[in-house]
Amino acid sequence: MELWFTELQTPAVGITCKTSRTLIEEHTGYQHLAIIETEQFGRMLVLDGMVQTTERDEFVYHEMLVHVALNTHPNPRRVVVIGGGDGGTIREVLKHPSVEEAVLAEIDGRVVEACRQFLPSISGALSDPRVTVKIGDGVQHIREAREEYDVVLIDSTEPVGAAVGLFSPEFYADVRKALRPGGIMVAQTESPFFNQDLIRRTQAGIRASFPVTRLYLASVPTYPSGLWSFTLGSLTHDPLQVDPAAIKDMPTKYYNRDVHFGAFQLPTFVRQLVESADAPASLNGSASAGGA
Repeated sequence: MELWFTELQTPAVGITCKTSRTLIEEHTGYQHLAIIETEQFGRMLVLDGMVQTTERDEFVYHEMLVHVALNTHPNPRRVVVIGGGDGGTIREVLKHPSVEEAVLAEIDGRVVEACRQFLPSISGALSDPRVTVKIGDGVQHIREAREEYDVVLIDSTEPVGAAVGLFSPEFYADVRKALRPGGIMVAQTESPFFNQDLIRRTQAGIRASFPVTRLYLASVPTYPSGLWSFTLGSLTHDPLQVDPAAIKDMPTKYYNRDVHFGAFQLPTFVRQLVESADAPASLNGSASAGGA
């Protein structure tokens, strides 16, 4: 008998993968957690029925969330990842030798434990001595921080449940206060095809706190539509003004110097989304989408 997993990415669109077994499945107290073995993408982390990451394509998302910001900041020493319990973002952060401490603020400790057990290629860097794992509310962690971080990376799930606060203008204002002078934040901001209203709201919310706000794109096959957006907010440094020679060589599969700049060259419809960003509004009614 064949087994298939299907995520309904919108009420009218889904992604289906043939699976061989379920490695773990449980309710954590925050969400439904599963890690399944798929034929096409290897092991897959699924939260509340939504694909968060897979062994075969995770490098795209994690590299693009991290390296644009850390190669824009001239000396990132202390970095915090909000969410990202799978550990892939932390792994990429630690590729930068200037980083002295990488803090993981993840609300659901079971995600961290399950990924350590079943996704070691993604989570392995969590054991690095430069990493501090804080199990708790990332929104609260940022609210209490004052000029503590050079870079804040928001590695959130979709804006439902506990993650709603990670997409609010108030949270972005708190991120600004948590950053040291010259600091940078990056948030995953969903699909330009399926989450246009959310992109407009997050653009407006980040612009309200950051003088440099730029959206960029990457292709993540298992995320809704395959086209994914990230939004960078910077207090000083512009990712488009980085000296290409200053972008460090490191072991990456997707990100490189050309991609750093090319990711900001937006299709016309995405450019129009950014230009039409209006006052922030409620997140109610946004389409379902993944995120890790």
